[in-house]
Amino acid sequence: MKKDEKIQMAHGNGGVWMQRLIRELFLKYFSSEELKPLSDSALLNIQGNRIAFTTDSYVVNPLIFPGGDIGSLAINGTVNDLSVMGAQPMYISCGFIIEEGLELAVLEQVVRSMKKSADEAGVSVVTGDTKVVERGAAHRLFINTSGIGILYENFPGGDIVPGDKIIINGTTGDHGIAVLVARNEFDIQANIESDCAPLNDLIRTVLESGARIKFMRDPTRGGLATVLNEMVLDKEFGVMLFESAIPIKPQVSEVCELLGFDPLYIANEGKVVMVVASEDAEHVLSILKNHPLGQDSAIIGEVTSNNPGKVVMETRVSGHRIVDMLVTDQFPRIC
Repeated sequence: MKKDEKIQMAHGNGGVWMQRLIRELFLKYFSSEELKPLSDSALLNIQGNRIAFTTDSYVVNPLIFPGGDIGSLAINGTVNDLSVMGAQPMYISCGFIIEEGLELAVLEQVVRSMKKSADEAGVSVVTGDTKVVERGAAHRLFINTSGIGILYENFPGGDIVPGDKIIINGTTGDHGIAVLVARNEFDIQANIESDCAPLNDLIRTVLESGARIKFMRDPTRGGLATVLNEMVLDKEFGVMLFESAIPIKPQVSEVCELLGFDPLYIANEGKVVMVVASEDAEHVLSILKNHPLGQDSAIIGEVTSNNPGKVVMETRVSGHRIVDMLVTDQFPRIC
């Protein structure tokens, strides 16, 4: 990175610029074996106890949106980052950065939502911190959370190989479009709710089935496309997606078409992408469809030996296009 280069919004979108910032700056100073995988949680061994440890910061406008708020987002996001690493979430920390002038009623609503989400996920908030900053310094409210979970023994279930299937537990793009519409910046009327939800019970059910799950990630910033690009980066395999198989709500698709967005890059907060051994894929799909958070699950692609390091999509008209890593933001930042 150049010394006179300045931070841009694209450095935080989960795409190419953010990857460059992480690899060329942060890893330069924070290099460690635990950090090198750059996964959703660090996997640690403490005196023989295998745990997952994660942290994240939440900024969203508006603070309250259809289907959730910054509080449920913070709890569920932390739970999901632990869960996709094959861990049972246990404990969460919570730090509030509150802007002077925030209504106490709004803060109480957010905290109450966090309590409800924690109870639903079966986790406890056990420590925290509060800071108040002057007006204009924190866009009303920022929340940082960290989480600890205990690792299951049967994940991952082997190396990723060509033929493995890619499964998502439901429609993509719901959260990002719900927040965008809630801003009322585009004068769009659409009944879209965020998919914000804890995935630990759904993931536990799949792992306990004995199916060989080889990879899991929650497609938040940067969406489905970014998760898959990160998965194949510098690997000897690629991914073939099938556009006709990817579940997208009609309302989400319509808003994306109207504004020129690609739903593959839009954030989700209640979805998990799984790579599953080919012979176990239909069984896993059946398990997911029987869970309240997986009724719209679908097999959306497969791992291939063709185009190593790339994500390719077979379109509805039987053409093919490269699905690259996001470079610049498609729309104003929503989280």
